[in-house]
Amino acid sequence: MNSNAYDMVVIGAGIVGAACAAECAREGLSVAIVEAGIIGGGATAAGMGHLVVMDDSEAQFALTRYSQQLWDEMSLPREVEYDACGTIWIAADDEEMAEAMRKAKFYSDRGVRVEVLDAQSLAEAEPNLRPGLVGGLRVPGDSVIYPPCAAQYFVESSGADLFLGVAVGSVTADGVRLRDGSAISAGVIVNATGSWAPALTPGLAVKKRKGHLVITDRYPGFLRHQLVELGYLKSAHSVTADSVAFNIQPRRTGQLLIGSSRQYDVDEPYVDLSILTRMLDRAVEYLPGLRKLSSLRTWTGFRAATPDKLPLIGPHEEHKRLYLATGHEGLGITTSLATAKLLVAQVMNREPAIPIAPYLPSRVTQHA
Repeated sequence: MNSNAYDMVVIGAGIVGAACAAECAREGLSVAIVEAGIIGGGATAAGMGHLVVMDDSEAQFALTRYSQQLWDEMSLPREVEYDACGTIWIAADDEEMAEAMRKAKFYSDRGVRVEVLDAQSLAEAEPNLRPGLVGGLRVPGDSVIYPPCAAQYFVESSGADLFLGVAVGSVTADGVRLRDGSAISAGVIVNATGSWAPALTPGLAVKKRKGHLVITDRYPGFLRHQLVELGYLKSAHSVTADSVAFNIQPRRTGQLLIGSSRQYDVDEPYVDLSILTRMLDRAVEYLPGLRKLSSLRTWTGFRAATPDKLPLIGPHEEHKRLYLATGHEGLGITTSLATAKLLVAQVMNREPAIPIAPYLPSRVTQHA
C-alpha cells in the first residue's frame, strides 16, 4: 500500500475544491487533490458561471458579495471567458417590479451599484425581449465565466499533486483511503464533492438538486446581459417542487446558455424532456426570437442543496481534521473563492473576512 503525506488533501476537483486547493497552496501548504472524474466536472460543468450578488438572506449576500469582489481582483486567463456583462432581473408585472425596487434598495444600501429600468429602458437594453414587460433591475457589477476552465486554472495554479480518475473509498482518522487500496495521509481533509458529500460524510443535510442546461449555436449580439426573471426567486424558494424559470446568459463565444430548472429526488442524469420543454417554453415567452435559433447540446447536473440555502464551510463536528466545502447549490461558481478564503482562515486559525457562523457545518449536523 502506497502512502503519501500532505498538509491537506482536497476531495473533489470541481471549482470549489480547486479554489480551496489554490488558496491553501498560496499559504505554503502541501496539497493533494483527489478527483474520481475530471477537473471541473460534476456541478461545475452544469453551472451557468454567473458571478452574481444574491440577497435571499444577509448571510447569502455577504458570501456572494465577498466572493464577487475576490473575482474582480483576479487576473484570469482568456480560456476562463470572463465577461463583465452584468445582470438584468426582469419584472413581468407590477408585483415583480415591486420586488425589483426592494432588491434595488437592498443592494444600494450595501454599496452595490444598481439601475432601475422602466419598460422603455429595458427594451433598449435588450431589444429581443418581448413587448409588454414592466421593467427590471440592472446590476452592472455581475459577470460571467466558463466554470470548467476556471477550475482547471485553479488546479494548475495550485501546483497540487493530482490524483485523477481515482475515487476515495473512505475518510480515515489521518487522511483518505482510495478505492485502489492506497492511502493519502494529510493534516486536513476537505470534502468538496458537492451533492456526493454525504456518501463520504454521512449525516450531512445535503440533497441533490437536478438542473438542465441548453447551449445554442453562435449568435453574436442577440443578447447583451445575463437575464433572469424575477419570478425565478419564487421558484428558487421551493425546496420540494420541480420548477423552471427564465435564465439566459450570453457567452463570449456568441453562444447563449439557457436555464434553469430544479428537480428534487431524481438520481438519473438523463435529460427529462418534459422539464426541458417547460424550461425552453419559458425562455421563449421572454425571448420569442429563440424559436429561430439552433441548439447544440443539452445536459444535466446535480447541485448540492441545504435546507437554509447556505453552504457548509468549516470543520466537521466529530472529525476535527475533516473540513466541509459543499452545499452551494446554484451559487458554487460565484462563492468558490470566498469559500476557499473562509476555509483556509479556519484551518490557519485566523479571523475570517466575514462572519463565519452562518456557514459552519455544526448548524445542520447538530440537528441531523
